Amino acid sequence: MATLKVWVGAARLRTLPLSIAGIFMGTGLAGFYGSVDPAIFILALLTTVCFQITSNFANDYGDGVKGTDNEERVGPKRALQSGAISRKALKNGILVSVMCSVILVIFLLCVSFGLDEWRNFIFFLALGGLSIWAAIRYTVGENAYGYSGLGDIFVFIFFGLVAVMGGMFLYLKQLPYLAILPAITIGLLSTGVLNLNNLRDHKSDKNANKNTVVVKNGYNWAKKYHIVILLTALVSFTIFTIVSYSDWTQLVCFLAFLPIIKHMHFVYLAKDEKLLDPELKKLALSTFLLSLLFCFCYVYFL
Repeated sequence: MATLKVWVGAARLRTLPLSIAGIFMGTGLAGFYGSVDPAIFILALLTTVCFQITSNFANDYGDGVKGTDNEERVGPKRALQSGAISRKALKNGILVSVMCSVILVIFLLCVSFGLDEWRNFIFFLALGGLSIWAAIRYTVGENAYGYSGLGDIFVFIFFGLVAVMGGMFLYLKQLPYLAILPAITIGLLSTGVLNLNNLRDHKSDKNANKNTVVVKNGYNWAKKYHIVILLTALVSFTIFTIVSYSDWTQLVCFLAFLPIIKHMHFVYLAKDEKLLDPELKKLALSTFLLSLLFCFCYVYFL
């Protein structure tokens, strides 16, 4: 039987800061345009964390079953690959995580909308179900979209547009048009994390027929693509700051882009994909730092 330590490892806690970046950004926008509810904030965080753990369990299962996680892989060994968790136990872990996600979604929507706003309730319930589906189908199943080069699009949509704008809507019940820019920023930075992961694993992915964007277009092309999406994220956030500018404290958020700029230079020059593994943590934490600074500045200072 797998120990608690093994399950915690399978949950991949280092991925959680990136997963909740969209909620912090959406909360910051809600504070800028209206108000923030602590209960909604806490439940949104818990729901998103549960979504991410579901995704991590499913990713471990899907890649393990398909043989993508093997000795060629550069990153840390996965639970199913190493034999630390059996296939049946991991499948049960996914089911438990899905059940927890559904319960948290219902609680969150009850607090945010209640039964009076039933249209919003039903729409977000369906969106929650779609999020769970996307979390699992990334690697699980014969037609897993992560094996067809569609992972980047789904990460952009769910980590960026859905997390930021959906999170903001839970508070405001409206969607100011400028909110699309911070949502694009978080979406692109999150896509950058996935692309970096795929750059690191491109050799083993190719051998396992996991046709990511990197595998389809090549290592050098993917490095240029990486720079473009991160620069576009910076431009998007800069435009939002200029248009919405009201106080110098908004500029504090740009501190988070300093390590990202350094990261871009490192990736561009990197010849060996093994050197990219530490950069995953740096980019993910920089994205989380941006959302944290944004939430703090826009909620408490503006």
